[in-house]
Amino acid sequence: MSTATAVEGEGGRLAVAALRSVGVDTLFTLSGGHIFSVLHAAAQDGMRIIDVRHEQTAVFAAEALAKLTRRPGVALLTAGPGVTNGISALATAQANGSPLVLLAGRASQRRWGSGSLQEFDHVPLVAPVTKRAGTVTRTDAIAAAVQEAAATAATPHRGPVFLDIPIDVMHRQASVRLPAPASVSADPGDPEETARAAEIVATARRPVLVAGGDVWWGGAWDALRRCVEALRVPTFMNGQGRGCLPPGHELAFARTRDALKEADAVVVVGTPLDFRLSFGRFPAARIVHVVDDPGLRAAHVPTAAAPAGDLAAILDAMALWPGDRLDHNEWIGQLRERERAARHAEEAELTAEHAPVHPARIIGELRAQLDQDAVVVCDGGDFVSYAGRLLDSHRPGCWLDPGPFGCLGNGPGYAAAARLRYPDRQVVLLLGDGAFGFSASDVDTLVRHKLPVVMVVGNNGIWGLEKHPMRKLYGSDVAADLWPGRRYDLLVEALGGAGETVTRPRDIAPALRRAFASGVPYLVNVLTDPAVAYRRTAKLG
Repeated sequence: MSTATAVEGEGGRLAVAALRSVGVDTLFTLSGGHIFSVLHAAAQDGMRIIDVRHEQTAVFAAEALAKLTRRPGVALLTAGPGVTNGISALATAQANGSPLVLLAGRASQRRWGSGSLQEFDHVPLVAPVTKRAGTVTRTDAIAAAVQEAAATAATPHRGPVFLDIPIDVMHRQASVRLPAPASVSADPGDPEETARAAEIVATARRPVLVAGGDVWWGGAWDALRRCVEALRVPTFMNGQGRGCLPPGHELAFARTRDALKEADAVVVVGTPLDFRLSFGRFPAARIVHVVDDPGLRAAHVPTAAAPAGDLAAILDAMALWPGDRLDHNEWIGQLRERERAARHAEEAELTAEHAPVHPARIIGELRAQLDQDAVVVCDGGDFVSYAGRLLDSHRPGCWLDPGPFGCLGNGPGYAAAARLRYPDRQVVLLLGDGAFGFSASDVDTLVRHKLPVVMVVGNNGIWGLEKHPMRKLYGSDVAADLWPGRRYDLLVEALGGAGETVTRPRDIAPALRRAFASGVPYLVNVLTDPAVAYRRTAKLG
């Protein structure tokens, strides 16, 4: 039987009590008068408060903490520009299916329409990038609304929820009884649809499985392993799904994604059939799309089966399918030989000796120093694409990239959350020099809150993701140049961290060792070759 707790005080106190009841212990924020009540209550309660230099960083950090804990993360923003500054990060959370609660202040309800400071109706603006958005108009409704927001955010398919509270409503007193939060129920899915999916895989000659981020969100990595081992399916990991099958596993592949073009069955689990997967257009294959919510089933391509529900339950049911199976060992062996050859071919870039530095050489030096449980954060285009291709994730939940929305500036917020979640692990933030400019001031946040992070900038002095394709299309480029050789490490030093600039390949490894040993936010600024263009195969549209 659920129990209720009596809570009394200002609206901010009621909001904090509701957050505590659902397990929230950290708020990411940037101060503003409309949210003083919540900030005061959180401080009185002993909640950890991480204040940042730009509101987008607060929302990015809350989303990253959600990614790392698989529980709702919370950002608290002031009214008007506080909210609008966070919208790109909010849209990123929606695209990633991240359970995020964004609480915001709002101009006075009593004076609404009179032109109060930062008076702005946030809800119509944020509604398209949230699961739910609303305004709390009664103080005695705040606690229940916050609890409901957390439950909505965490219910598959997960996503961000927005609540704003007028300042006069926030500062009134109320006494409420706060119920115990409801648990999120899991739908095991349609057994017939699941059996159909398993039969397609088992009877295919060249099956391939792609595991995406929802395998991590759903805690389904062990079930994934049981499924692919039982059905003998070569498996690739996508986005947040990286590490759900360790790279040393006989069925884990990363360098042979062209197998998707040859497969006669492609099973995509927990990720959309978007540009990262050729929009699901695999002409030789029957497609199985396994999702955690029926609304996510692909509608733009035909599917042979599309089980929807709890991913762990569906994967385990597929593993236990009792029918006959074709032998996939020859197919697995072919892919393994190609995987070995592809990895061998990478060595030339990973060990390249020329200067300016080849960006792959940085990744080669970094991976030699990374622990298997290191958290890698990516914020950029061309440079971090090398990391995506060349770095292996050994454990689930250790890879943080912006996801399909592709928003730059996530890095410091994601890295701050990673350091808070894992104070004893390596945390590495990989940045393009263009991306660094989006949120460089939040190095100050890392310094003030004593959050040591190793930052590595691949500094080629251009917008590489734009310059090279534009020149290929038109023979020239526009607005694609930055300033060569900028000393971003000196900016980090000015903000209280440390760093150095590296120009020669042989100096990368010693610089990384100094960064990991420093105990402060440390930036290794590596000057890379602007003539090197990352080879892309994905189509944007």
